Amino acid sequence: MTTNFEFWDYFIFIAYAILILGVGLWVSRDKKGHEKNAEDYFLASKSLPWWAIGASLIAANISAEQFIGMSGSGFASGLAIASYEWMAAITLIIVGKYFLPIFIEKGLYTIPEFVEKRYSTNLKTILAVFWIALYVFVNLTTVLYLGALALETIIGIPLIYGIIGLAMFAAAYSLYGGLSAVAWTDVIQVVFLILGGLATTYLALNTVSNGEGVFAGLQTVYDAVPDRFAMILDESNPEYKNLPGIAVLVGGMWVANLYYWGFNQYIIQRTLAAKSLKEAQKGILMAAFLKLVIPLIVVIPGIAAYVMINDPAIMARLGEAGLKNLPSIEQADRAYPWLLQFLPTGLKGVAFAALAAAIVSSLASMLNSTSTIFTMDIYKQYINKTASDKSTVNMGRISAAVALVIACTMAPLLGNLDQAFQFIQEYTGIVSPGILAVFLLGLFWKKTTNKGAIIGAIVSIPIAMYFKVAPKGWSTSPMFIDVPFMDQMGYTLLLTMGVIAVVSYMQHKGADDKKGIEITKELFKTSPVFNIGAFAVILILTALYAIFWN
Repeated sequence: MTTNFEFWDYFIFIAYAILILGVGLWVSRDKKGHEKNAEDYFLASKSLPWWAIGASLIAANISAEQFIGMSGSGFASGLAIASYEWMAAITLIIVGKYFLPIFIEKGLYTIPEFVEKRYSTNLKTILAVFWIALYVFVNLTTVLYLGALALETIIGIPLIYGIIGLAMFAAAYSLYGGLSAVAWTDVIQVVFLILGGLATTYLALNTVSNGEGVFAGLQTVYDAVPDRFAMILDESNPEYKNLPGIAVLVGGMWVANLYYWGFNQYIIQRTLAAKSLKEAQKGILMAAFLKLVIPLIVVIPGIAAYVMINDPAIMARLGEAGLKNLPSIEQADRAYPWLLQFLPTGLKGVAFAALAAAIVSSLASMLNSTSTIFTMDIYKQYINKTASDKSTVNMGRISAAVALVIACTMAPLLGNLDQAFQFIQEYTGIVSPGILAVFLLGLFWKKTTNKGAIIGAIVSIPIAMYFKVAPKGWSTSPMFIDVPFMDQMGYTLLLTMGVIAVVSYMQHKGADDKKGIEITKELFKTSPVFNIGAFAVILILTALYAIFWN
């Protein structure tokens, strides 16, 4: 299926591309008499205001896997997938209050750097190599593949050309300008992202209501499939294995979210570049409020598409165009691209720019963070300990370029990923519980030792794989249990924390570790603005779950 683009669609998209490149390159320029140093390139000179941080957090987070993947999951299972977004809002509040003060106080460039200060250089290196591999072979590769697949579906660009085009677009400003270029262009990307997403939501709901507007469309969709608005699924629901009922709120979802928002370099790097801790916390708060809105533009369209293809009257109105590349439960990720073809001229360009903004901003963020970890934690540690600022920045650019070439080579090999968002969450969930256990105990339990952390991180993988690959035929045996992957993450986290705690306690006979972090009440004091905003987020979340419980 290809969408019929007209002059104004191309005009809007090209104008968007020129604007992003222009701003990115302008921000990237060396100031007169001042060549970029490492802090300029990797931490934007620690000058980002709260609104740039908030916008950049969302732009880095929302990518093809949200627009394409979460719409697909909305099509397949309904609103329940929105828990990833809504629970992220409260996770951001926790990160802002309890994690950021420690990270910023320590003046970090990278998350592995925290591991070195709290544990050891060896553990830092192990995790740095792991994160580089994860960003290159999973994150960058998946975003390139899904983004290029969307371009192929929507306007017919062959997959390989789409991969190369997206890579070059992201590289054009992010490799030269570093985090400054990424963060400031993200402010523009978020505007396109939200406007384009809202345009698609408006179209879908207006079509469902036969032109009677968004609210009428929302009511029509709810009346047609009320079961798809249940946030807490029961065991009879076929999607229960992905979103296991109440465990979404009190179990493994916390593992996924705390790991992603608290200890993920390409997310947390924005907050480390803030003017101050208070600015970082206000930026986190802004992102939390935006997270409450995101399901409206990435999940609701998928549910509306499900209603549309199952309503003969609507399909008759859509005509032959509606029959092209129809989404199905087996190919749910087609839902969002399928909707875009029905947008009027001009709005197609805006929606396409939104999708491109989501993809390119995430690519740029991942590239910058990959190069930051490689340069600061591998290059400066082992290859050139006395590297000048110029050498450090150049290595950052070279390593980002190499990562991009590898990802471009790997992306076409991914094949067809149905419900890509769930796929990514499930396989990241094998490694995230162990890393989260290392960080949580390192931050908040002074008795945690380096030996305990290393053993826990290593043991967490076989624990996770035990739950993951236990043969289904043996699930009735007391030795093997077959549980949803979100529960697997929760159990793996608890068991790993237990291993770390036991090893640490035995090593020091219950004494505090010499690198343990001194926690004081003063460290976690937050401003009235942050406190009021956090309370508002919690109230809104409570209301949303009360309305859409089941």
